[in-house]
Amino acid sequence: MAKQLFGTDGIRGLPGEFPLDDATLDRVGMALGEYVSSQRRTPGAQARVLIGRDTRESGPHIAERIARGLAAAGVAPLSAGVVTTPGVAWLVSREGFDAGVVISASHNPYHDNGVKLISAAGTKFPDAVEAEIERFILSSNEPAEKRSAMQLRDNEKIDDDYLDGLRAAVLPAANLAGMKIVMDCANGASSALAPRLFRALGAEVIAIGNIPDGRNINAGCGSLHPEAMQKRVAESGAAMGVAFDGDADRAIFASTSGRLVDGDGVLLVAGRYMKSAGTLKGDVIVGTTMANLGLERALEKSGLKLERTAVGDRYVLEEMQRIGANLGGEQSGHILFLDDATTGDGMLTAVKMASIVALAGPLDELLADLKVFPQKIVNVKVKSKPPLDTLPAVSRELVAAENALGKSGRVVLRYSGTEPLARVMVEAEHEDDVRRWTDSLANSLREAIGA
Repeated sequence: MAKQLFGTDGIRGLPGEFPLDDATLDRVGMALGEYVSSQRRTPGAQARVLIGRDTRESGPHIAERIARGLAAAGVAPLSAGVVTTPGVAWLVSREGFDAGVVISASHNPYHDNGVKLISAAGTKFPDAVEAEIERFILSSNEPAEKRSAMQLRDNEKIDDDYLDGLRAAVLPAANLAGMKIVMDCANGASSALAPRLFRALGAEVIAIGNIPDGRNINAGCGSLHPEAMQKRVAESGAAMGVAFDGDADRAIFASTSGRLVDGDGVLLVAGRYMKSAGTLKGDVIVGTTMANLGLERALEKSGLKLERTAVGDRYVLEEMQRIGANLGGEQSGHILFLDDATTGDGMLTAVKMASIVALAGPLDELLADLKVFPQKIVNVKVKSKPPLDTLPAVSRELVAAENALGKSGRVVLRYSGTEPLARVMVEAEHEDDVRRWTDSLANSLREAIGA
């Protein structure tokens, strides 16, 4: 049965409305508490859950309701305050928590929020566990205790533990002293942490988007709006720039010239460096169906293979674990360095990229041979989602597009997992081909199943 609450990245919604109303949040805490208590291997020992949040004004209240539910289930909730999603994952796995909770809607505007659950291993729970927790949430009407259950912890110390782990991820022989870096923190969870980390490493940090007020998270800044970061890099002559999203699990970069470097560029730079250092496992990198064809071509020139999987960092992780890869990620900037962390971490990615620039030279030179193929994505509203190969007109148009493009292009047709949409992605060497085939495929979908 399809999950009703959990999407690809936790539970999302508007605070105060289902599923982020108080009663449901209480039950989320109780459900998680019941689950982790049942998994304890030490009888009688109280389970502990770490709660972190980004800078949204609704975060403290949601955290309090989750904490009440956990306490009602006999679990000790502890607060990490404002911290990144990957920071919670790192702390949970390294410091022996039974689970973690992150209050964040990632790159969404401030008026949205969400609840992400982290397993004791520092990863998202498997689908089957989320389904089990969801069943409890939807079937229970038991109220949580009405007292505040949050136990405060020395936030600065817990931050230090995480930042110590990131400092240890600097590549051998890399020296960041004096490196000028522009850093857009999206007025989010990395606003204090990221500048602090890089200044401790000796870098000269120009921080922007680092004054959160509860409502300006992701507002015209961060990884979805990197233009100000790119401009500042070019104006200041910085060695590089980086823009995080609200919970800092993704990062987008800029070269000295201001060239935007997305997740594909990161995978190319990191993959080549790791191969040269003998640390890339299997000469393979895991990406998604959205990874640019230009990345695949550039990797082939370096003797590297791109293994594609479905869109979503959880699917990238599953494929990496299946084939034994240690580098993977998404075009959006979710990058997984599995030798260092269990999840995508924008600050970790920034440490790696700064290290590589210090060791191997400017990003403009490292990406000189990356030809980014024109790519266009069209969303088509649909009234139903039958298998695409059962739609004759769509199938004919798809075959025609693939035959016309040959090895110089790609077509991806898929349904959205959360919305009534069909997505058409066409990638080719020439813009005219991209426009032509995107339009024709989208039109065939509208005629067949358009809403």
